[in-house]
Amino acid sequence: VILGYQKLHFKQDFYKMFSTEKMSIMEFLQRHQLNFMLVLTGICASVAILVLFTDSMPKKQRLNVFLLELSAMLLLVSDRLAYLYRGDTSSFGWWMVRISNFLVFLQILLLIYFFNNYMIHLYLHEKCFDSVPKRLSVAKWILIAGIALLVASQFTGLYYTFDTMNRYHRAKGLILCYVFPLAALFLQLSIILQYYSKLNVLVSLPILMFTTMPVAATAIQFFAYGLSLTNLSIVGMSIVLYVFALIDLNATVQKARKREMELLKEEQNNLSRMFAETAAALASAIDAKDRYTHGHSNRVAAYSKEIAIRSGKNEKEVREIYFAALLHDVGKIGVDESIINKKDSLTKEEFDEIKKHTVWGWEILSKITHSPYLSMAAHYHHEKYNGSGYPEGLSGTNIPDVARIVAVADAYDAMTSKRSYRDIMPQSTVRREIEKGIGIQFDPEYAKIMIEMMDEDNNFIMRE
Repeated sequence: VILGYQKLHFKQDFYKMFSTEKMSIMEFLQRHQLNFMLVLTGICASVAILVLFTDSMPKKQRLNVFLLELSAMLLLVSDRLAYLYRGDTSSFGWWMVRISNFLVFLQILLLIYFFNNYMIHLYLHEKCFDSVPKRLSVAKWILIAGIALLVASQFTGLYYTFDTMNRYHRAKGLILCYVFPLAALFLQLSIILQYYSKLNVLVSLPILMFTTMPVAATAIQFFAYGLSLTNLSIVGMSIVLYVFALIDLNATVQKARKREMELLKEEQNNLSRMFAETAAALASAIDAKDRYTHGHSNRVAAYSKEIAIRSGKNEKEVREIYFAALLHDVGKIGVDESIINKKDSLTKEEFDEIKKHTVWGWEILSKITHSPYLSMAAHYHHEKYNGSGYPEGLSGTNIPDVARIVAVADAYDAMTSKRSYRDIMPQSTVRREIEKGIGIQFDPEYAKIMIEMMDEDNNFIMRE
């Protein structure tokens, strides 16, 4: 609404900024500073809105940055109105000049005040100190005192006066209005320099600029009447402050996200490693019951993995088949050791007892609901392709894929391992037995892959 009263067409003046008329930098700034103010006002308003949605910034810091940007916007609006209505002798112009000039001085103090609060919450959040330093507390009271004196100056003409043409003039006490903000800035600067190395450069650099650039601009403005260098510089630094803070927050979020992903991956790797080690330990415990089958589960797992790879299974399937094969004999935990280690032929009752290991294995592993493939291999690895196996007499592709692979690898290792009743069978004999079992005991595809692996094993390494 206030901007609606401004008697300036920005578009026309924007083009005038680029006229070919030669002028000094100071003349250029004096002629077009109202346009700069208008542009910066829009930027400050946009930034203030963005701050409200910057959830990654701590709440108290976000509030102070929002108030900082809001004060910067009001400062520019007030400063622009002060220039536009200067010399307007109407009743409305009289009020606008006085209100706008007062708001200019007030907003400068408020800007530094909100910046002071921002510093306090920033350093506390970053744990640079445990309690608020006295210098920042003193700076806050200096600014409050500056506001009180500003209000008093409206009745005494201490800082500025207006002539009969409603034009602003500096008063002899104007120097005092610089003392309060500069004193606060110097105290803030001392804190910034002391803790500079404790903050990220993207945070420490803009707050350092906020305290130094306006001071330099003030020194120039004192000799360049008619320019608002202090106001423009302090507003510019407030924008820079948010931009750098946003960049730092984005970097922090990215770093935190990367660390979170690393921790998640590390946790997954730890879980996978723990699962693998637990499965291997359990397999070793199973094999330990039979002194003639030591390492049997590990070899069956290795053969099954190679068959799965050669059959075109993906990485996940290969991993599942490996662990299912590693635990395929877990049910033997429930079989009496005297039966497992018996040197003579088993009786029918003893063989029936041995056959129960497929059911017991299924009962044990089916409780791992997250990995159902484990129980499938344990339950069905003694099923035969022609349906003559146990425990359910399944045939063909009705037998789970993982069980068909483990069945071939299990039979191969049984023949290439020493038993109480025989020695390791010759490789040629094992090959013939695998061939005879194609389509009868074994899945043709996986049996042929096993034969292919045997043909490549010229030195008969694949054995106990």
